[in-house]
Amino acid sequence: MSDRPSHALPAGSPAPDFTLHATPDQTLSLSELKGSPVILAFYPADWSPVCGDQMTFYNQILPTFAKAGAQLIGISVDGSWCHEAFAADRKLHFPLLADFEPKGAVAKAYGVYRDKEGTSERALFVIDGGGTIRWSYVSPVGINPGADGILDALDNLTTDAASQGDAK
Repeated sequence: MSDRPSHALPAGSPAPDFTLHATPDQTLSLSELKGSPVILAFYPADWSPVCGDQMTFYNQILPTFAKAGAQLIGISVDGSWCHEAFAADRKLHFPLLADFEPKGAVAKAYGVYRDKEGTSERALFVIDGGGTIRWSYVSPVGINPGADGILDALDNLTTDAASQGDAK
């Protein structure tokens, strides 16, 4: 376990932009997804039991995320080749990004890098279409956080957008 508590970026913070490898020869930048909600799911490592269960569960509820117009992105410090094998084995249909080199740079920018272990926290962020973090949560590393918080945050985005439309 890490000796320090996580200092995850809180709601209201601008989401740091990044560009990471989605495959060995393709990258994805957060800025490419601007205009739509994004769910960032940081997790410690491919192939661990909790991470595998968490990513498989999110894959099963992708249609629910899509109904909210949200893109799910998984991020860990594993390399893109490892992600490719893990995604194929688990039949995942969302990008896994490699926060590999410099190791954990994006996790550090979001305040969820575990220095002692060299991995990220099990952390979730919901980012609105304008690039602002609207919700963040750090789960104990050994606990699958599920999706209730994500779904509530996405509902709040929809509710906020509707009320802003009413105000015009």
